[in-house]
Amino acid sequence: MKADGVTSLPAEDRFSISRATDMIVTFSEALLELGLESFWFLQQRWSCFHQIHQLCLKTRTPVCRLVEQFWREDWFFGHQFLNGANPTLIRRCTEIPPKLAVTEEMVGALLEGGVSLHQEMERGNMFVVDYQLLDGLTANTVNRKQNYLTAPIVLLHLNSNYQLLPIAIQLKQSPVESNPVFSPKDLKADWLTAKTFVRSADFADHELRSHFLRTHVMSELFAMATLRSFPMVHPLYKLLIPHFRFTLEIDALARQLLLSNGGLLQEYTAVGGAATLEFLRKASASLTYQDLCLPDDITGRGMDAVPGYYYRDDGLRLWDIIHRYVEGVVSYYYHGDDDVIRDSELQSWINEIIVFGRLGDVKKGFPKSFTSVSELAYFVTMVIFNASAQHAAVNNAQLDYFGWMPNAPVGLQRPPPASRGHCSELSLLDSFPDVNSTVHGLTTIYLLSKEPADFVPLGGSAEQHFTEVIPREMAARFRCDLKRLTCDIRARNVGLTLPYVYLDPASVEDSVTR
Repeated sequence: MKADGVTSLPAEDRFSISRATDMIVTFSEALLELGLESFWFLQQRWSCFHQIHQLCLKTRTPVCRLVEQFWREDWFFGHQFLNGANPTLIRRCTEIPPKLAVTEEMVGALLEGGVSLHQEMERGNMFVVDYQLLDGLTANTVNRKQNYLTAPIVLLHLNSNYQLLPIAIQLKQSPVESNPVFSPKDLKADWLTAKTFVRSADFADHELRSHFLRTHVMSELFAMATLRSFPMVHPLYKLLIPHFRFTLEIDALARQLLLSNGGLLQEYTAVGGAATLEFLRKASASLTYQDLCLPDDITGRGMDAVPGYYYRDDGLRLWDIIHRYVEGVVSYYYHGDDDVIRDSELQSWINEIIVFGRLGDVKKGFPKSFTSVSELAYFVTMVIFNASAQHAAVNNAQLDYFGWMPNAPVGLQRPPPASRGHCSELSLLDSFPDVNSTVHGLTTIYLLSKEPADFVPLGGSAEQHFTEVIPREMAARFRCDLKRLTCDIRARNVGLTLPYVYLDPASVEDSVTR
């Protein structure tokens, strides 16, 4: 959007009075509420983990307390790639990437039952996470201290107990002598340090790619095209507009308060400064239609059958419920494919998205026009899913998984280890962000995670713009389907040590508003 700030937005796209008031109160009182106001300017390093524990007490959710308990454990490290705040990177590994210097001899002893690495890849039990988009970025300087970013590659193994365990970590992309491959066989301090660099990289990737780019920026693009292309009487305007409520204002605020010069992410994270725009450019260039369509993304990453992947399970059910509703509404107004082809306003809408979103590259896979009812329904499902469910999955988990800072450092102040045997608990503490950087990060995460006073759940305003009986009945069935899914998710979570709640429809907001 072309806006100098929130005040230049049209009145109908601005926050409600209650939301605006809530935001002002939240920003002014957050530090007091968290008891962190006296640490806001404290540019000193941490002396011990107990000091971190004491500072972060008021940001602790029940899950965050478990994160503090488990963050050193390998099984929990692996768990986060499936059900943490950034569950979109992991993929099945069918062959070891040439840039990852892992051999059978290195990891063979870590696999159960004397099986080989090749056998486990054939059985579908090997997985890889590659932070290649972070490669080559110049890390930020925070408090006049150089921070360090790595672009790790992580190899994981699904064992017979269905635990996803890391077995190799290479912290940079090039396999050279000064870039060793770490494994659980190394000293505990070396292994924990390697995992911490991965978690810091994950924080950077999460905030800018999976959170800001894939949900905020894409929803902004869809919202702008909708406002520019459809009159208010158009059925797709009625279907889509509830899912863009407050999106333009929250994105303007994100640029102003987080990403601009002086913004919290820009000033206090390792991926701030010049690295922010460079990373977003690379992430935008790599974004595809498949990435945004959950069923295709899951299949493309080879993650269809991995047990305990609740992001996938809940997300696919939610996708199907949204698709059923969208397909019903679209089919009601478009009686055949010719109706879709002849709708000039609809074709203008997708053209706006492709042109202004720079999504026309054939390799990205986005449709440049709509030729069928089914193609249109699938695309609109993607738009609604990313503006609601996908945003909830990556936004609402932040305080739980990032509230304990050592599990997701906003930056690291020591370079990654270039050899084994030189790490310790003291060197790890020394690498953590300063107290004030931690406080800025925690406050931001807290504000982004806090449920607004005027929260509208997914489907809460589905029938608001429709006057016809049948679309209103479809909206009512949509809400009933969502309630059934809520019951199923809550019943399953009763038996889980770490419940997965982020795609419970009752906690999924209808649009990107925070």
